Amino acid sequence: MQKDHPEPRSNHEPQGDVMGYVIETVAPEAPAAGTEVPVVAFEKVSLAFDDNVVLREVNFSVRPGRMTILLGASGAGKSVILKLILGLLKPDSGVIRVNGERIDGLTELQMMKVRGDIGMLFQESALFDSLTVAENVGYKLYEETDMPAADVQRRVQEVLGFVGLEEYIDRVPSELSGGQRRRVAIARAMAAKPRLLLIDEPFSGLDPITSLTIDYQIIKLRDLENVTSVVVTHQLRDAFYVATHQAVPGNGRLTIVPADEGKANAVEFIMLKDSRIHFHGTAAQLRASSDPYLRKFLS
Repeated sequence: MQKDHPEPRSNHEPQGDVMGYVIETVAPEAPAAGTEVPVVAFEKVSLAFDDNVVLREVNFSVRPGRMTILLGASGAGKSVILKLILGLLKPDSGVIRVNGERIDGLTELQMMKVRGDIGMLFQESALFDSLTVAENVGYKLYEETDMPAADVQRRVQEVLGFVGLEEYIDRVPSELSGGQRRRVAIARAMAAKPRLLLIDEPFSGLDPITSLTIDYQIIKLRDLENVTSVVVTHQLRDAFYVATHQAVPGNGRLTIVPADEGKANAVEFIMLKDSRIHFHGTAAQLRASSDPYLRKFLS
């Protein structure tokens, strides 16, 4: 393994002829005293719908402030993992922890508290058509917290400024472009300052130029807000761009530049295949893999 690899992927030696290529991982050990607790941890998680096995003993963890990008063919289980983290689905077996709390056995009422610390960016933005941009962004704060209205307004302005849409605060979704609606959805997901952000197909339906604006927002959230995130996507160009670039503030402006090796290696890719983790590694390791399935997927 590379010396600068962010953490071991498995207690087994990697199979195949390239670093980061794994067929199966083992359950992560409990963190030692004084070490950081993963924001998300899956330990031998399995789930089937009737005879269709979606996940089979899947193991991975997401460290605070890090990004994990889930790849795989349609139906591989990427979005299912997000639903398991949200508690919308329950595993058949295994353990799921979010922010150190075991959630796989929680009731719906108990999960409401856990979800309070999770932001969700849905594939189709899912904005309320009848509400203004400000009302959409502040919806969770108005409905689920006792934050004073003036503080909600300030937070709404803050996050809209972060995504570059403060001047659109009084518009309704129908007056926005597809990229602008997606950026409003990012602002809404971040309004309550969650420790974990789940992002489902953020580039779907967008042209390459508009997708690049979403790339910038996701990079900014990771690097400037230190947000832990799990990203599901089938857009490889955007996945690699986000993984290999970083946000650098300075002289009153922000620039997106190629990431240094340590920063790039902090982003982890997980490839799902046949209900298991087929690959777990960095962008460089994924690109360098000679595994036939990965080569075909990347081509």
